[in-house]
Amino acid sequence: MRFLSDNAASVCPEVMEAVVAANVATDSAYDGDPWSKRLDDTFSDFFGTRCRVFAVSSGTAANSLALASLVPPFGAIVCHREAHIEVDECGAPEFFTGGAKLLLCDGDHAKLTPESVATGTAAMRGDVHQVQIRALSLTQATEYGTVYSPDEVAALAGMAKSRGWRVHMDGARFSNALVHLGCHPGDVTWRAGVEVLSFGAIKNGGMSAEALVFFDESLAEDLPFRRKRAGQMPSKGRFNAAQLIAYVESGAWQRNAAASNGGARRLAAAAGARLTHPVEANEVFVDIGSNGDRLRAQGFNFYDWGAAGSGEARFVVSWDQREEEITALAAAFAALE
Repeated sequence: MRFLSDNAASVCPEVMEAVVAANVATDSAYDGDPWSKRLDDTFSDFFGTRCRVFAVSSGTAANSLALASLVPPFGAIVCHREAHIEVDECGAPEFFTGGAKLLLCDGDHAKLTPESVATGTAAMRGDVHQVQIRALSLTQATEYGTVYSPDEVAALAGMAKSRGWRVHMDGARFSNALVHLGCHPGDVTWRAGVEVLSFGAIKNGGMSAEALVFFDESLAEDLPFRRKRAGQMPSKGRFNAAQLIAYVESGAWQRNAAASNGGARRLAAAAGARLTHPVEANEVFVDIGSNGDRLRAQGFNFYDWGAAGSGEARFVVSWDQREEEITALAAAFAALE
């Protein structure tokens, strides 16, 4: 019974069928095919504003290319200490930007606030002896499964723009956050001040494509060249584009995220006071104490989390998680001593 990661989940039917349907010859390769040409329109309709969209093969590529388009090599990116770009991308943002620095800030439940950003960047003087802050990166949902509201995003983006910074959102679990919020996709992105979004699909029933969405099209002028240079422009790009179009237009994004969020809420109710973070998406963090071996002996797979010996564990509910697995884990939580 796997609760390790939603990255290991199956591909949803709509995405798989779209790949098969795209398996025909076309007149043009790279971005000249009909599917690739539809990406901008599909996402513009979804977000309610004109945007420029590029398909890439991973969230790491999306985040790193986005930040490279916003930040020079002598620049810096403000992010949370637990952000994926800091702890799980093997230095890719620094590599793609040519050496830009990540400036780490704190905040409860992996969420930044204007106050924590101000505190974390207070030592930056802005002179030639230091890197120059050029962007703020927010993770939605966060690495601890919490979600920024539109007002929270707007407050952070407003602060960033008042200082001349660009605003990027890492939306690896954006669909889960959107289902939790129940708002229009534009309300928590471009209307709130986000300029570039890494739109995740792979964790939520996708196959091998993520979308890099520019709400300010002027920022995307160099992206075709950066993407090609990074090896993120496959000749048969129609397969990636077809996946993203199907994921959005079919509504699979919403159905799948509702399923995984719902499973996480059931686990949260069973865990009760053992929860270490609010459950707002599809990740559940639980203080299981010394019960790790006991849970694994019952067949549950999960990651130990936090400091060694802390007793904290992470459980991720996937869109295709079987009901009986969720029921069994909820019962196991309720039985913990």
